[in-house]
Amino acid sequence: MAELVFFSGTMDCGKSTLALQVDHNHAARGKGGLVLTRQDRAGEAVVSSRLGLRRRAVEVRDTTDVWAEVTGRRTRGERVDYLVCDEAQFYTPEQVEQLARVVDDLGVDVFAFGITTDFRTRLFPGSQRLLELADRVQVLQVEALCWCGARATHNARTHHGAMVVEGDQVVVGDVTERGDPGGAPEVGADVAYEVLCRRHHRRRLTAARARPAALSPDVLPFGDRPAPSGG
Repeated sequence: MAELVFFSGTMDCGKSTLALQVDHNHAARGKGGLVLTRQDRAGEAVVSSRLGLRRRAVEVRDTTDVWAEVTGRRTRGERVDYLVCDEAQFYTPEQVEQLARVVDDLGVDVFAFGITTDFRTRLFPGSQRLLELADRVQVLQVEALCWCGARATHNARTHHGAMVVEGDQVVVGDVTERGDPGGAPEVGADVAYEVLCRRHHRRRLTAARARPAALSPDVLPFGDRPAPSGG
């Protein structure tokens, strides 16, 4: 039986890499598939991985009818056995319902990949509908790490290195790692994203803010202590 499977996780956990691998594996077995995406970091109509992999894809817009896209291709004689849907958090709830209809009525497997919550820890509408409708939800096993080394569980938006908790839910920003060994966005980027553990998300302590704090004499275990008297 065909399934609607939702692969979820934070940023940096390999969602797009796995999406491309799933497409490769099915295509290698002679299946015909369709890769869809929306607002990928690399631009329009492409699925890209931070490892450098990329593939052309169908760009999903607010007006896209996924059901019509699949049935239209099949009517023209194109084989569509599966769908790989990257950045699925940006799909509308109606488009997620269309994905479920493709599974149930056409017997097409749908593999959706996306993050569940935004920078405010609120569910994306597309992710919420996927959680409600998916046959299976799989949390990706590759753990993204906070700057402190703990498991990252939250996505944070930063402005000039400071975490923000207000604004539009979807803002395309700088998600490119720029030589920082910790994988943090470049300090000074207007809008950027990084992953944090819950504790540091609650404290709004980003990598850019943590570095000066770690160097501050106020947090050192020594300082203005009287020198020991001579014996």
